[in-house]
Amino acid sequence: MKEVILLTGGNLGNRQENLAQAKLLIEQRCGNVIKSSSLFETAPWGKTNQPNFLNQVLIVETGHHPIALLEAILGIETDMGRTRGVKNDARTIDIDILYFGQEIHSEPFLSIPHPEIKNRRFVLVPLNEIAPNFIDPVHQQSVNQLLTSCTDMLEVHKFEHG
Repeated sequence: MKEVILLTGGNLGNRQENLAQAKLLIEQRCGNVIKSSSLFETAPWGKTNQPNFLNQVLIVETGHHPIALLEAILGIETDMGRTRGVKNDARTIDIDILYFGQEIHSEPFLSIPHPEIKNRRFVLVPLNEIAPNFIDPVHQQSVNQLLTSCTDMLEVHKFEHG
C-alpha cells in the first residue's frame, strides 16, 4: 500500500456536494481516505473569468500503481460529468495526483509529483493544513517551506459552509 496525496476541486454545480461525491468515489475505487483537509475557496487560476473553486486535499492509502490510479481518477471525473475542453476552464470536478509516496514518475500523460505544486497557493494551503512536514521528493523541501516561498498571490480562504 502507498500513501498518495490527491487534490480535488471544482467550480460548477454544487461545489461542496461534488467534492463530497468525489471523496466517496475515491474511497470506493482508489483506496481508504486517511486524512482530509478543510475545504478551501480559491480564486480561479490561469483563466480568471469563471466562478471560484472549492478545493480539498486528501491523503489516500492505495494498492493501485500510478497508471491504474490515474485511470480510476479519470473514470470518476467522467462519471461525475467532467468534460475536457479548454485548459483551465470551469469544471464540475478535477482530481489531481500530487504525490505518490516519494516516487517520481515522468510519463507523457502523467508527472508525479505534479509539476506545478510549488507555484499554486490553492494546492499548498490545504496541503500544508494536513501535511506541513511532507518532503517534496523533487525540491527536497517541506510543504511548509514550499508554501512560504510560493510567489502565487491568489486568495485562498477556508470555506465557511452554513
